[in-house]
Amino acid sequence: MIYICSMECRENCGACCIALSISTPIPGMEEGKPAGVRCIHLTDDYKCAVYTDPGKPKVCTDFKAEPDFCGSDREEAMMILFSLSK
Repeated sequence: MIYICSMECRENCGACCIALSISTPIPGMEEGKPAGVRCIHLTDDYKCAVYTDPGKPKVCTDFKAEPDFCGSDREEAMMILFSLSK
């Protein structure tokens, strides 16, 4: 499988694929996922395995990695994104 990300994501981060809730179906997660639950498509090296899949949720397509959301490291990104999901 090829992983392609059009965003400039931090290596080994994946915070958006864990911290954010997704209320729409995801391939293999028909009920979506709650905040804090790792998406089943997040690989061991923290890349999205369905990033190029047209069936991925719109929220994933629309999310733009920016310093305001991603912070300076993975831990800060998790705290910022968890605060947005409250």
